[in-house]
Amino acid sequence: MFSKILIANRGEIALRIIRACKELGVKTVAVYSTPDETASHTIFADESVCIGPQEGSKSYLNKASLIAAAEITHADAIHPGYGFLAENAEFAEMVASCGLTFIGPTAEVITQMGDKAVAKESMKKAGVPVVPGSDGVLKSEEEALAVAKTIGFPVILKAVAGGGGKGMRIVRDEASLSNAYMMASAEAEAGFGNAALYIEKYIEGPRHIEIQLLADHHGNIVHLGERECSIQRRHQKLIEEAPSPVVSEALRKEMGKIAVKGAQSVGYTSAGTIEFLLDKHGNYYFMEMNTRIQVEHPVTEMVYGVDLIKEQIRIAAGKSLRFKQKDLYPRGHAIECRINAEDPAANFMPRPGEITNLHLPGGPGIRVDTHIYNAYKVPPFYDSLIAKLIVSARNREDAIARLNRALDEFVVEGIATTIPFHKFVINTPEFKTGDFDTHFIEKIYQKAKAEISSEA
Repeated sequence: MFSKILIANRGEIALRIIRACKELGVKTVAVYSTPDETASHTIFADESVCIGPQEGSKSYLNKASLIAAAEITHADAIHPGYGFLAENAEFAEMVASCGLTFIGPTAEVITQMGDKAVAKESMKKAGVPVVPGSDGVLKSEEEALAVAKTIGFPVILKAVAGGGGKGMRIVRDEASLSNAYMMASAEAEAGFGNAALYIEKYIEGPRHIEIQLLADHHGNIVHLGERECSIQRRHQKLIEEAPSPVVSEALRKEMGKIAVKGAQSVGYTSAGTIEFLLDKHGNYYFMEMNTRIQVEHPVTEMVYGVDLIKEQIRIAAGKSLRFKQKDLYPRGHAIECRINAEDPAANFMPRPGEITNLHLPGGPGIRVDTHIYNAYKVPPFYDSLIAKLIVSARNREDAIARLNRALDEFVVEGIATTIPFHKFVINTPEFKTGDFDTHFIEKIYQKAKAEISSEA
């Protein structure tokens, strides 16, 4: 096992990794930008190193500073968490070249699965169902039109190096393709420094289902079922749950087996997630692979009883998985709400500031992953996620009831949060019955906005 791990991240995920390390008996090093000097991860780590000013490019994205911090503190591994450099192949390669262990897959696998066109082709060769579309990167607008005519409208243009909905455009007819192509390409260039696009058949009313994987360096690989991630806005997830209300045991086994096959085909190791689109007819298609721990990993932990962060660290240290596929099955139901410092009545505008009063919910089946505290100042420089509220119960109905109670207890004053919006969503008839898709938030937003505004 490692003697000391540097966490190349901040916020709740940095604190989550610190806690896992403490339980494994591993020392921790936190890194922080100047605004994060009094942040929880900085305080609770065994050591902490300032790596730069408030700008992420000069601190949490500064590869050289992170490597230097690991070297001066004699850390022997680096955990990237999620976001920032978690899926940066160059950083993974730098870590390895400096004699440190990158807690994640190899740089080669990150590169292969990070390029969405290459990832799609890799999965196609492995027998994983993929959405019909272009064979790799589009060379021109004319090629995009030709593919669209072959697979049929509507189609969706996607940035090869994209994520979070950037560089993405839905095209419903031939007349609108040209403008969509130019806008998606320009947005991809601005957001990722790469204007390359690919095109796929647009699946109407899909659900977003992801399969959690763990793979060690000894050829062992397992899946830990699925997570339902369809409650999202602008391709950003808001509420996740496990298991999905529409995935049967048979479909779970089938999708899990396919995900394992896909990961094996690229030599994957560490924790990872394969994401699928599930249509109304039960057909599923590979969307992408996340070569890191996911924000929503706690719902899987609550249902499967496995600490994914600790397993990820053990795998990186060369340990074998401690369980077989037959040992893993869902027990009960879990739901997670991402609590953001945003105003849901103002199109989710970020609202950083000082927390003047804080009360976290508790009781049976309640977990809160957060780095905030009373009088904490939420900085405006980073992601607006301030907490994750996770509840578990014996079934979905009880989990929703428990989540209602926990949201009522969750008090954050001084800043706006998404708590009222979560409360609205989980009490809609569609959510209660599980009858929703990835466009659900778009459909209910105006009604939710009006109700939240009236109660403010």
